[in-house]
Amino acid sequence: MSDKRRADGPKKVVLAYSGGLDTSIILKWLQTEYGAEVVTFTADLGQGEEVEPARRKAELLGIKPANIFIEDLREEFVRDYVFPMFRANTVYEGQYLLGTSIARPLIAKRQIEIARAVGADAVCHGATGKGNDQVRFELGYYALEPDIRVIAPWREWTFASREQLIDFAEKHQIPIAKDKKGEAPFSIDANLLHSSSEGKVLEDPSVEAPEYVHQRTISPEEAPDRPTVIEIAFEQGDPVAIDGERLSPADLLARLNQLGHDNGIGRLDLVENRFVGMKSRGVYETPGGTILLAAHRGIESITLDGGAMHLKDEIMPRYAKLIYNGFWFSPEREMLQALIDRSQEFVTGTVRVKLYKGNATVIGRDSPFALYDQDLVTFEEGSGSYDQRDAAGFIRLNALRLRIAATRARRAQG
Repeated sequence: MSDKRRADGPKKVVLAYSGGLDTSIILKWLQTEYGAEVVTFTADLGQGEEVEPARRKAELLGIKPANIFIEDLREEFVRDYVFPMFRANTVYEGQYLLGTSIARPLIAKRQIEIARAVGADAVCHGATGKGNDQVRFELGYYALEPDIRVIAPWREWTFASREQLIDFAEKHQIPIAKDKKGEAPFSIDANLLHSSSEGKVLEDPSVEAPEYVHQRTISPEEAPDRPTVIEIAFEQGDPVAIDGERLSPADLLARLNQLGHDNGIGRLDLVENRFVGMKSRGVYETPGGTILLAAHRGIESITLDGGAMHLKDEIMPRYAKLIYNGFWFSPEREMLQALIDRSQEFVTGTVRVKLYKGNATVIGRDSPFALYDQDLVTFEEGSGSYDQRDAAGFIRLNALRLRIAATRARRAQG
Protein backbone atom coordinates (compact mmCIF):
# COMPACT_ATOMS: atom_id res chain seq x y z
CA MET A 1 0.00 0.00 0.00
CA SER A 2 1.12 3.52 -0.75
CA ASP A 3 0.11 6.97 0.46
CA LYS A 4 0.64 8.33 -3.05
CA ARG A 5 -2.36 8.53 -5.32
CA ARG A 6 -2.48 5.75 -7.87
CA ALA A 7 -2.76 6.80 -11.47
CA ASP A 8 -5.86 4.64 -11.92
CA GLY A 9 -7.39 5.63 -8.61
CA PRO A 10 -10.19 8.07 -7.82
CA LYS A 11 -9.34 11.60 -6.76
CA LYS A 12 -12.15 12.07 -4.28
CA VAL A 13 -14.37 9.41 -2.66
CA VAL A 14 -17.59 9.78 -0.67
CA LEU A 15 -17.60 7.05 1.97
CA ALA A 16 -20.71 5.81 3.78
CA TYR A 17 -19.18 6.17 7.24
CA SER A 18 -20.62 4.92 10.52
CA GLY A 19 -17.64 5.85 12.67
CA GLY A 20 -17.20 2.23 13.67
CA LEU A 21 -14.04 0.19 13.34
CA ASP A 22 -14.73 -1.31 9.92
CA THR A 23 -15.56 1.93 8.13
CA SER A 24 -12.67 3.67 9.92
CA ILE A 25 -10.33 1.03 8.52
CA ILE A 26 -11.90 1.56 5.10
CA LEU A 27 -11.35 5.32 5.42
CA LYS A 28 -7.64 4.87 6.10
CA TRP A 29 -7.37 2.15 3.44
CA LEU A 30 -8.78 4.55 0.82
CA GLN A 31 -6.11 7.05 1.79
CA THR A 32 -3.23 4.57 1.78
CA GLU A 33 -4.30 2.35 -1.12
CA TYR A 34 -5.54 5.05 -3.50
CA GLY A 35 -4.14 8.25 -2.03
CA ALA A 36 -7.65 9.62 -2.45
CA GLU A 37 -9.27 12.55 -0.71
CA VAL A 38 -12.04 11.08 1.45
CA VAL A 39 -15.40 12.67 2.19
CA THR A 40 -17.40 10.98 4.94
CA PHE A 41 -21.18 10.75 5.04
CA THR A 42 -22.95 9.62 8.20
CA ALA A 43 -26.73 9.28 8.12
CA ASP A 44 -28.90 9.39 11.21
CA LEU A 45 -31.73 7.03 10.34
CA GLY A 46 -32.78 6.51 13.93
CA GLN A 47 -30.30 3.74 14.66
CA GLY A 48 -30.40 4.68 18.34
CA GLU A 49 -26.75 5.69 18.62
CA GLU A 50 -25.14 9.11 18.68
CA VAL A 51 -23.82 10.04 15.24
CA GLU A 52 -21.73 13.04 16.34
CA PRO A 53 -18.86 10.80 17.52
CA ALA A 54 -18.42 9.91 13.85
CA ARG A 55 -17.43 13.53 13.24
CA ARG A 56 -14.72 13.41 15.89
CA LYS A 57 -13.48 10.05 14.63
CA ALA A 58 -13.27 11.35 11.06
CA GLU A 59 -11.38 14.44 12.18
CA LEU A 60 -9.01 12.25 14.18
CA LEU A 61 -8.30 10.31 10.97
CA GLY A 62 -7.40 13.50 9.12
CA ILE A 63 -10.65 14.39 7.37
CA LYS A 64 -11.20 18.11 6.87
CA PRO A 65 -14.33 19.50 8.58
CA ALA A 66 -15.65 20.60 5.17
CA ASN A 67 -15.49 16.97 4.04
CA ILE A 68 -17.55 15.59 6.92
CA PHE A 69 -21.30 15.28 6.31
CA ILE A 70 -23.58 14.20 9.16
CA GLU A 71 -27.28 14.42 8.40
CA ASP A 72 -30.51 13.68 10.25
CA LEU A 73 -32.59 11.81 7.67
CA ARG A 74 -35.17 10.29 10.00
CA GLU A 75 -38.17 12.23 8.71
CA GLU A 76 -37.27 11.69 5.06
CA PHE A 77 -36.61 8.02 5.72
CA VAL A 78 -40.02 7.36 7.25
CA ARG A 79 -42.02 9.73 5.02
CA ASP A 80 -40.53 8.85 1.62
CA TYR A 81 -39.41 5.25 2.08
CA VAL A 82 -41.04 3.47 5.04
CA PHE A 83 -44.58 4.81 4.61
CA PRO A 84 -44.74 4.21 0.82
CA MET A 85 -43.58 0.64 1.45
CA PHE A 86 -46.22 0.09 4.14
CA ARG A 87 -48.98 1.33 1.82
CA ALA A 88 -48.38 -1.96 0.01
CA ASN A 89 -48.43 -4.06 3.23
CA THR A 90 -44.99 -5.22 2.19
CA VAL A 91 -43.42 -8.37 3.60
CA TYR A 92 -40.63 -10.46 2.08
CA GLU A 93 -41.05 -14.23 2.08
CA GLY A 94 -44.19 -13.87 4.15
CA GLN A 95 -42.55 -12.45 7.27
CA TYR A 96 -39.73 -9.92 6.90
CA LEU A 97 -40.71 -6.22 7.00
CA LEU A 98 -37.59 -5.17 5.06
CA GLY A 99 -36.12 -2.89 7.71
CA THR A 100 -32.55 -3.05 6.40
CA SER A 101 -33.48 -3.15 2.72
CA ILE A 102 -35.56 0.03 2.74
CA ALA A 103 -32.78 2.13 4.32
CA ARG A 104 -30.19 1.51 1.61
CA PRO A 105 -31.77 3.53 -1.23
CA LEU A 106 -31.82 6.71 0.87
CA ILE A 107 -28.18 6.33 1.90
CA ALA A 108 -27.20 5.70 -1.72
CA LYS A 109 -29.18 8.73 -2.88
CA ARG A 110 -27.53 11.08 -0.41
CA GLN A 111 -24.07 9.72 -1.23
CA ILE A 112 -24.60 10.50 -4.89
CA GLU A 113 -25.97 13.96 -4.09
CA ILE A 114 -22.95 14.71 -1.90
CA ALA A 115 -20.59 13.35 -4.57
CA ARG A 116 -22.09 15.79 -7.06
CA ALA A 117 -21.88 18.67 -4.59
CA VAL A 118 -18.19 18.13 -3.74
CA GLY A 119 -17.04 16.99 -7.16
CA ALA A 120 -16.19 13.42 -6.11
CA ASP A 121 -15.56 10.84 -8.82
CA ALA A 122 -16.26 7.77 -6.64
CA VAL A 123 -18.41 6.45 -3.81
CA CYS A 124 -17.58 3.71 -1.33
CA HIS A 125 -19.58 1.43 0.98
CA GLY A 126 -18.59 -1.03 3.69
CA ALA A 127 -20.82 -3.95 2.72
CA THR A 128 -19.23 -7.37 2.42
CA GLY A 129 -19.07 -9.45 -0.75
CA LYS A 130 -21.41 -12.10 0.68
CA GLY A 131 -24.46 -10.03 1.51
CA ASN A 132 -27.34 -8.17 -0.06
CA ASP A 133 -26.28 -4.64 0.91
CA GLN A 134 -23.50 -4.44 -1.67
CA VAL A 135 -26.15 -5.01 -4.34
CA ARG A 136 -28.60 -2.53 -2.86
CA PHE A 137 -26.03 0.25 -2.52
CA GLU A 138 -24.55 -0.21 -5.95
CA LEU A 139 -27.84 -0.55 -7.82
CA GLY A 140 -28.85 2.72 -6.18
CA TYR A 141 -25.59 4.42 -7.16
CA TYR A 142 -25.79 3.36 -10.79
CA ALA A 143 -29.49 4.17 -11.11
CA LEU A 144 -28.82 7.75 -10.02
CA GLU A 145 -25.32 8.31 -11.50
CA PRO A 146 -24.62 5.78 -14.27
CA ASP A 147 -20.91 6.59 -14.65
CA ILE A 148 -19.97 6.80 -10.97
CA ARG A 149 -17.03 4.70 -9.82
CA VAL A 150 -17.86 2.34 -6.98
CA ILE A 151 -15.27 1.10 -4.51
CA ALA A 152 -16.15 -1.98 -2.44
CA PRO A 153 -13.13 -2.64 -0.18
CA TRP A 154 -14.33 -6.02 1.08
CA ARG A 155 -14.15 -7.25 -2.53
CA GLU A 156 -10.81 -5.58 -3.22
CA TRP A 157 -8.44 -5.62 -0.29
CA THR A 158 -6.13 -8.45 0.68
CA PHE A 159 -6.98 -8.69 4.37
CA ALA A 160 -7.73 -12.35 5.04
CA SER A 161 -8.69 -12.27 8.71
CA ARG A 162 -10.02 -10.09 11.50
CA GLU A 163 -6.55 -10.11 13.03
CA GLN A 164 -5.08 -8.49 9.92
CA LEU A 165 -7.73 -5.76 10.06
CA ILE A 166 -6.90 -5.12 13.73
CA ASP A 167 -3.19 -5.00 12.89
CA PHE A 168 -3.88 -2.43 10.16
CA ALA A 169 -5.93 -0.35 12.58
CA GLU A 170 -3.20 -0.40 15.22
CA LYS A 171 -0.52 0.45 12.66
CA HIS A 172 -2.48 3.54 11.60
CA GLN A 173 -3.54 4.51 15.14
CA ILE A 174 -7.22 3.88 14.55
CA PRO A 175 -8.96 3.67 17.95
CA ILE A 176 -10.18 0.17 18.74
CA ALA A 177 -12.83 -0.45 21.39
CA LYS A 178 -11.79 -3.14 23.83
CA ASP A 179 -14.57 -5.50 22.78
CA LYS A 180 -13.44 -5.14 19.16
CA LYS A 181 -10.14 -6.87 19.89
CA GLY A 182 -11.86 -10.20 19.51
CA GLU A 183 -14.75 -11.44 17.42
CA ALA A 184 -18.09 -9.77 18.05
CA PRO A 185 -20.77 -12.27 19.15
CA PHE A 186 -23.04 -11.05 16.33
CA SER A 187 -23.42 -8.09 13.99
CA ILE A 188 -26.14 -5.46 14.33
CA ASP A 189 -27.77 -3.10 11.87
CA ALA A 190 -30.43 -0.70 13.08
CA ASN A 191 -32.59 2.22 12.01
CA LEU A 192 -35.89 3.75 13.09
CA LEU A 193 -37.86 0.90 11.53
CA HIS A 194 -36.00 -2.09 12.93
CA SER A 195 -32.89 -3.77 14.22
CA SER A 196 -31.31 -6.86 12.71
CA SER A 197 -28.81 -9.24 14.25
CA GLU A 198 -26.84 -11.80 12.25
CA GLY A 199 -23.80 -14.02 12.41
CA LYS A 200 -21.72 -15.85 15.02
CA VAL A 201 -24.01 -17.04 17.84
CA LEU A 202 -26.93 -16.89 15.38
CA GLU A 203 -25.40 -18.89 12.54
CA ASP A 204 -26.87 -22.23 13.63
CA PRO A 205 -30.59 -21.97 12.76
CA SER A 206 -31.46 -24.90 15.03
CA VAL A 207 -30.41 -23.00 18.16
CA GLU A 208 -32.73 -20.46 19.77
CA ALA A 209 -31.35 -16.93 19.80
CA PRO A 210 -30.09 -15.84 23.24
CA GLU A 211 -32.28 -13.24 24.92
CA TYR A 212 -29.42 -10.71 24.95
CA VAL A 213 -29.53 -10.58 21.14
CA HIS A 214 -32.79 -8.63 21.18
CA GLN A 215 -32.29 -4.87 20.96
CA ARG A 216 -35.74 -3.31 20.57
CA THR A 217 -38.22 -5.40 22.55
CA ILE A 218 -38.76 -7.02 25.90
CA SER A 219 -39.78 -10.67 25.72
CA PRO A 220 -43.52 -11.35 25.41
CA GLU A 221 -43.28 -13.35 28.63
CA GLU A 222 -42.09 -10.22 30.47
CA ALA A 223 -44.69 -7.94 28.89
CA PRO A 224 -47.50 -6.51 31.06
CA ASP A 225 -50.44 -8.73 31.97
CA ARG A 226 -52.85 -5.95 30.98
CA PRO A 227 -53.37 -5.05 27.31
CA THR A 228 -52.68 -1.60 25.88
CA VAL A 229 -55.29 -0.26 23.45
CA ILE A 230 -54.35 2.52 21.04
CA GLU A 231 -56.08 4.31 18.17
CA ILE A 232 -54.16 5.10 14.99
CA ALA A 233 -55.54 7.61 12.48
CA PHE A 234 -54.80 7.27 8.77
CA GLU A 235 -55.06 9.71 5.89
CA GLN A 236 -54.78 8.29 2.36
CA GLY A 237 -52.94 5.22 3.59
CA ASP A 238 -50.40 6.89 5.89
CA PRO A 239 -50.65 7.04 9.70
CA VAL A 240 -50.90 10.61 11.00
CA ALA A 241 -51.93 10.39 14.67
CA ILE A 242 -51.93 8.16 17.74
CA ASP A 243 -54.75 8.53 20.25
CA GLY A 244 -55.75 11.82 18.64
CA GLU A 245 -52.28 13.39 18.76
CA ARG A 246 -50.90 14.28 15.34
CA LEU A 247 -47.23 13.39 14.94
CA SER A 248 -44.58 13.72 12.28
CA PRO A 249 -43.74 10.48 10.43
CA ALA A 250 -40.55 9.84 12.42
CA ASP A 251 -42.12 10.74 15.76
CA LEU A 252 -45.12 8.54 15.05
CA LEU A 253 -42.97 5.53 14.22
CA ALA A 254 -40.83 6.18 17.30
CA ARG A 255 -43.99 6.23 19.45
CA LEU A 256 -45.15 2.94 17.95
CA ASN A 257 -41.69 1.50 18.55
CA GLN A 258 -41.93 2.29 22.24
CA LEU A 259 -45.42 0.81 22.49
CA GLY A 260 -44.24 -2.29 20.67
CA HIS A 261 -41.16 -2.56 22.86
CA ASP A 262 -43.21 -2.37 26.03
CA ASN A 263 -45.55 -5.13 24.88
CA GLY A 264 -42.99 -7.52 23.38
CA ILE A 265 -44.19 -6.99 19.81
CA GLY A 266 -42.25 -7.39 16.59
CA ARG A 267 -39.72 -10.21 17.07
CA LEU A 268 -38.85 -12.41 14.11
CA ASP A 269 -36.37 -15.28 13.78
CA LEU A 270 -36.00 -15.87 10.05
CA VAL A 271 -33.98 -17.95 7.61
CA GLU A 272 -34.20 -15.98 4.39
CA ASN A 273 -32.99 -16.32 0.82
CA ARG A 274 -30.39 -13.69 0.01
CA PHE A 275 -30.29 -12.20 -3.47
CA VAL A 276 -26.69 -13.43 -3.89
CA GLY A 277 -27.87 -17.02 -3.60
CA MET A 278 -27.25 -18.23 -0.05
CA LYS A 279 -29.59 -18.65 2.89
CA SER A 280 -28.96 -16.66 6.06
CA ARG A 281 -30.46 -16.59 9.53
CA GLY A 282 -31.34 -13.27 11.10
CA VAL A 283 -33.13 -12.08 14.22
CA TYR A 284 -35.19 -9.01 13.42
CA GLU A 285 -37.18 -6.66 15.62
CA THR A 286 -39.73 -4.33 14.08
CA PRO A 287 -42.03 -3.29 16.93
CA GLY A 288 -43.63 -0.18 15.44
CA GLY A 289 -43.76 -1.63 11.95
CA THR A 290 -45.57 -4.75 13.15
CA ILE A 291 -48.26 -2.60 14.77
CA LEU A 292 -48.47 -0.38 11.71
CA LEU A 293 -48.91 -3.30 9.32
CA ALA A 294 -51.80 -4.71 11.35
CA ALA A 295 -53.45 -1.28 11.61
CA HIS A 296 -53.04 -0.47 7.91
CA ARG A 297 -54.61 -3.75 6.88
CA GLY A 298 -57.39 -2.98 9.35
CA ILE A 299 -58.28 0.36 7.77
CA GLU A 300 -57.97 -1.09 4.27
CA SER A 301 -60.43 -3.84 5.20
CA ILE A 302 -63.31 -1.35 5.31
CA THR A 303 -62.15 1.23 2.74
CA LEU A 304 -60.57 -0.74 -0.10
CA ASP A 305 -62.63 -2.44 -2.81
CA GLY A 306 -62.27 -6.23 -2.79
CA GLY A 307 -60.82 -6.41 -6.29
CA ALA A 308 -58.31 -3.67 -5.52
CA MET A 309 -57.31 -5.35 -2.26
CA HIS A 310 -56.75 -8.70 -3.93
CA LEU A 311 -54.73 -7.12 -6.74
CA LYS A 312 -52.53 -5.42 -4.13
CA ASP A 313 -52.02 -8.74 -2.39
CA GLU A 314 -51.03 -10.34 -5.70
CA ILE A 315 -48.42 -7.75 -6.63
CA MET A 316 -47.05 -7.28 -3.11
CA PRO A 317 -44.56 -10.20 -3.26
CA ARG A 318 -43.11 -8.76 -6.49
CA TYR A 319 -42.89 -5.32 -4.92
CA ALA A 320 -41.25 -6.77 -1.78
CA LYS A 321 -38.71 -8.68 -3.85
CA LEU A 322 -37.77 -5.52 -5.75
CA ILE A 323 -37.06 -3.71 -2.48
CA TYR A 324 -35.21 -6.66 -0.97
CA ASN A 325 -33.02 -7.03 -4.06
CA GLY A 326 -32.18 -3.32 -4.28
CA PHE A 327 -34.37 -2.14 -7.14
CA TRP A 328 -36.02 0.79 -5.36
CA PHE A 329 -35.09 3.17 -8.17
CA SER A 330 -36.17 0.80 -10.95
CA PRO A 331 -38.95 1.71 -13.40
CA GLU A 332 -41.02 -1.31 -12.38
CA ARG A 333 -40.92 -0.39 -8.68
CA GLU A 334 -42.03 3.14 -9.51
CA MET A 335 -44.85 1.77 -11.68
CA LEU A 336 -46.03 -0.50 -8.89
CA GLN A 337 -45.80 2.40 -6.43
CA ALA A 338 -48.07 4.50 -8.62
CA LEU A 339 -50.65 1.71 -8.61
CA ILE A 340 -50.36 1.24 -4.85
CA ASP A 341 -50.63 4.96 -4.13
CA ARG A 342 -53.72 5.24 -6.33
CA SER A 343 -55.37 2.53 -4.22
CA GLN A 344 -54.95 4.61 -1.06
CA GLU A 345 -57.20 7.52 -2.08
CA PHE A 346 -59.94 6.57 0.40
CA VAL A 347 -57.83 4.70 2.97
CA THR A 348 -58.65 7.22 5.67
CA GLY A 349 -60.05 6.66 9.14
CA THR A 350 -59.14 5.24 12.54
CA VAL A 351 -58.14 1.80 13.77
CA ARG A 352 -58.09 0.54 17.35
CA VAL A 353 -55.34 -1.95 18.10
CA LYS A 354 -54.91 -4.08 21.21
CA LEU A 355 -51.27 -4.70 22.17
CA TYR A 356 -50.74 -7.69 24.40
CA LYS A 357 -47.77 -10.01 24.99
CA GLY A 358 -46.30 -10.01 21.50
CA ASN A 359 -49.55 -9.53 19.60
CA ALA A 360 -51.03 -6.53 17.80
CA THR A 361 -54.72 -7.25 17.22
CA VAL A 362 -57.16 -4.96 15.41
CA ILE A 363 -60.32 -4.64 17.50
CA GLY A 364 -62.10 -1.76 15.75
CA ARG A 365 -62.02 0.34 12.59
CA ASP A 366 -64.01 3.33 11.34
CA SER A 367 -63.89 5.52 8.24
CA PRO A 368 -65.99 8.21 6.56
CA PHE A 369 -65.27 6.33 3.33
CA ALA A 370 -66.16 2.84 4.53
CA LEU A 371 -67.49 0.39 1.95
CA TYR A 372 -68.77 -1.82 4.74
CA ASP A 373 -72.59 -1.69 4.83
CA GLN A 374 -74.05 -3.14 8.01
CA ASP A 375 -77.52 -3.09 6.47
CA LEU A 376 -76.32 -5.35 3.66
CA VAL A 377 -74.52 -7.96 5.77
CA THR A 378 -76.97 -8.22 8.67
CA PHE A 379 -78.73 -11.55 9.21
CA GLU A 380 -81.80 -9.55 10.11
CA GLU A 381 -84.16 -8.18 7.48
CA GLY A 382 -82.20 -5.68 5.40
CA SER A 383 -83.07 -2.78 3.17
CA GLY A 384 -83.98 -4.92 0.20
CA SER A 385 -81.00 -3.89 -1.93
CA TYR A 386 -79.78 -7.50 -1.81
CA ASP A 387 -82.16 -10.30 -2.77
CA GLN A 388 -80.87 -13.63 -1.50
CA ARG A 389 -82.69 -15.44 -4.34
CA ASP A 390 -80.29 -13.81 -6.83
CA ALA A 391 -77.48 -15.98 -5.42
CA ALA A 392 -78.94 -19.11 -7.08
CA GLY A 393 -78.31 -17.81 -10.60
CA PHE A 394 -74.90 -16.46 -9.56
CA ILE A 395 -73.86 -19.88 -8.29
CA ARG A 396 -75.21 -21.75 -11.33
CA LEU A 397 -73.30 -19.48 -13.74
CA ASN A 398 -70.06 -19.91 -11.80
CA ALA A 399 -70.63 -23.67 -11.65
CA LEU A 400 -71.19 -24.00 -15.41
CA ARG A 401 -67.58 -24.80 -16.38
CA LEU A 402 -67.26 -27.17 -13.44
CA ARG A 403 -70.38 -29.06 -14.54
CA ILE A 404 -69.16 -29.27 -18.12
CA ALA A 405 -65.78 -30.63 -16.98
CA ALA A 406 -67.49 -33.18 -14.72
CA THR A 407 -69.74 -34.33 -17.56
CA ARG A 408 -66.72 -34.84 -19.83
CA ALA A 409 -64.92 -36.82 -17.12
CA ARG A 410 -67.98 -39.06 -16.68
CA ARG A 411 -68.11 -39.75 -20.45
CA ALA A 412 -64.40 -40.57 -20.52
CA GLN A 413 -64.94 -43.19 -17.80
CA GLY A 414 -67.40 -44.99 -20.05
